[in-house]
Amino acid sequence: MTIDTNTVDVVLPCLDEAEALPWVLARVPAGWRALVVDNGSTDGSPDLARALGATVVHEPRRGFGAACHAGLTAATADIVCFCDCDASLDPGLLEPFVQEIRAGAADLVLGRRRPHGRGSWPAHARAGNLALARLLRRRTGLRLHDLGPLRAARREPLLALGLTDRRSGYPLQMVVRAADAGWRITEHDVPYLPRTGASKVTGTWRGTWQAVRDMSRVLNEGAARREEATARRDAERAGRDEGTARHDEATPGCDTETAQRDAATVRYDEGTAR
Repeated sequence: MTIDTNTVDVVLPCLDEAEALPWVLARVPAGWRALVVDNGSTDGSPDLARALGATVVHEPRRGFGAACHAGLTAATADIVCFCDCDASLDPGLLEPFVQEIRAGAADLVLGRRRPHGRGSWPAHARAGNLALARLLRRRTGLRLHDLGPLRAARREPLLALGLTDRRSGYPLQMVVRAADAGWRITEHDVPYLPRTGASKVTGTWRGTWQAVRDMSRVLNEGAARREEATARRDAERAGRDEGTARHDEATPGCDTETAQRDAATVRYDEGTAR
């Protein structure tokens, strides 16, 4: 695949967002490509997005992560951004994120949501996000305040992270694996507006709990990956030690052969002298 280094792709996961699409797509920066990933809408969102100039990607498997990853794999730009499609976040705010990536100042730039307007961020959703940010800090050392969807990074390194979560844990898994890979991760405040329509994830306590459970699984997976890597390193070290021991065992035999050759040389020299 040819990577376009001159433009930016914006992945917009979409499930019944026809009401919000005109506002969102009108704010995608000029020259950037909007990738609306339809996740099974029944309100005409795909047709509307296409009519408004977006490229539509279909992902039949339900899940926020499934939609995001389908957009990432469909992208062709060097830099890929992610943004919700519910008008709670302005994709135009991604421009300084992209500038930071292009300047080489960061590898992953995240938006820290700051509520603007009544009801933009329900208390239960904010509490769940805060708890996860603390768990993330304990796990990675990153002092982040939010795990929001607004973000930017280069496409190829993102794909190389091997992200596997296809539910609500996808954004967290991206951060955890990026941190494990030594990425430079920065965070900037962005206004968080009341969304258009009902939230599919954090609009209810049940949805928030499901998202927290998905993300907790990602954090536990990270611990398992570290243990596996440690076990692999220990096994490799044991293999090297065993190889060294076998070499040491073989060395005396070589010394014996050398001694035998030296003795034969001495006998020859004595015979010559006589």
